[in-house]
Amino acid sequence: MRPSFLLLVVILVAATAGICNGDGLWPGYYQRSCPQAEAVVRGITWQRVSQNATLAAKLLRLHFHDCFVEGCDGSILIDSTPNNTAEKDAIPNLTLGGFDVIDEIKTKLEQECHGVVSCADILALAARDSVSFQYRHALWPVFTGRRDGRVSKASEALANLPSPFLNYTALKQSFARKGLDATDLVVLSGAHTIGVAHCNVVVNRLYNFTGKGDADPSLDPNYANFLRTKCPRNFSSSTTLQMDPNSALSFDTHYYKTVEYHRGLFQSDAALLTDPRSSYMVNIMQNPRNFFPNFASSMIKMGDVGVLTGNAGEIRKNCRVIN
Repeated sequence: MRPSFLLLVVILVAATAGICNGDGLWPGYYQRSCPQAEAVVRGITWQRVSQNATLAAKLLRLHFHDCFVEGCDGSILIDSTPNNTAEKDAIPNLTLGGFDVIDEIKTKLEQECHGVVSCADILALAARDSVSFQYRHALWPVFTGRRDGRVSKASEALANLPSPFLNYTALKQSFARKGLDATDLVVLSGAHTIGVAHCNVVVNRLYNFTGKGDADPSLDPNYANFLRTKCPRNFSSSTTLQMDPNSALSFDTHYYKTVEYHRGLFQSDAALLTDPRSSYMVNIMQNPRNFFPNFASSMIKMGDVGVLTGNAGEIRKNCRVIN
């Protein structure tokens, strides 16, 4: 994938999206109030990813988990208190990372432009920039102007985050509740090309898929045997598995080949082959010229879910604490 083509993708997506997304988000929202904002986010994010390539997957996942619960309002960043268990402490979020990167960016921006840039926008920009570092060009435009939410509850995370154990019908319903369609489901699943997971998400597929001590028949037998060497019945909770073997640090289209070969790690990955349309999309998304512009479009769409703008919410001084 040539950088020049990626830049063209960004231009085309921005053009089709229009100047404003209709919900009060704009490209270059901070151009007057904090003109260096996006450069600060990119600079710190690229520096940190250059030192630790695993941060790209972590920041992208953090943004996804934020948007699916209470909307893209930075609520995933809020710490729990004695009176409230926050989203980040819900079981599906216990393996999230990258919070320290957001903290570092926020501290710098508060020094430069006090009380101007929201944590929600920082997260949206950092997610984009972390993935884009590999190509040294922005892979999609981020519309800004989000404000920060004041509500963060673990129970909402449990109710709203799509489980890796869902079938295709349930996945479509989960995405539809956020205004995302079947195309977005398949395209955003492509984010699984980077990052790792833990044995608990796959052991049921290996040892007791239907409750009769059997394996998931949709999982490639050779790959299942390999996974059993990594995740025995008495697996360690610290063991990690590449979600896209041999490509876990490269944001590319290899994930779709993995799924087509029945080596998707999650049950939700395998589910993409159970519907004719999504199976067809798994095939065509193996072409970078199909995947990258579609991923850009779906990320813009997801970044618009449940946003707070205008006078709603607040601009947190500390991303971990409600003002």
